[in-house]
Amino acid sequence: MLEPTDRTAADGHRSDASFGELVRDATEQVSTLVRAEIELARLELASSVRRAGVGGALFAGAGVVLLMALPFLFVAVAEGLVAAGLWRWSAYLVVFGVFTLLAGVLALLGRRSLRKVRKPERTIDTVRRAAVTLRRSGTE
Repeated sequence: MLEPTDRTAADGHRSDASFGELVRDATEQVSTLVRAEIELARLELASSVRRAGVGGALFAGAGVVLLMALPFLFVAVAEGLVAAGLWRWSAYLVVFGVFTLLAGVLALLGRRSLRKVRKPERTIDTVRRAAVTLRRSGTE
């Protein structure tokens, strides 16, 4: 920041500064401002990333606990079928069949979704053009 001197007025204006000095001063001030803004953004993002990391870890923990609880649900469903009158082995076989069917449906949906994925044609084309241009400029 400019300190008031005999060449700088109290309001920051320099009456006898050349155009080059003014441009240099403006460039320095803009550079300082940009650095300060970048530092502020970095600090804000670091705080946000930390919070997001903690939130993500808590969600992951919740998912692990849920996965550990699912077998109890499956056993409860099978035992409910036993209570409804099915033989124990057939009740567990029904639960297994339902989950096998669910897995098959999810696999088919995933396969259909993956078939819809297309190559990044524009990116491939751009990279090819850049490679051709670089080869041409290298041979000339």
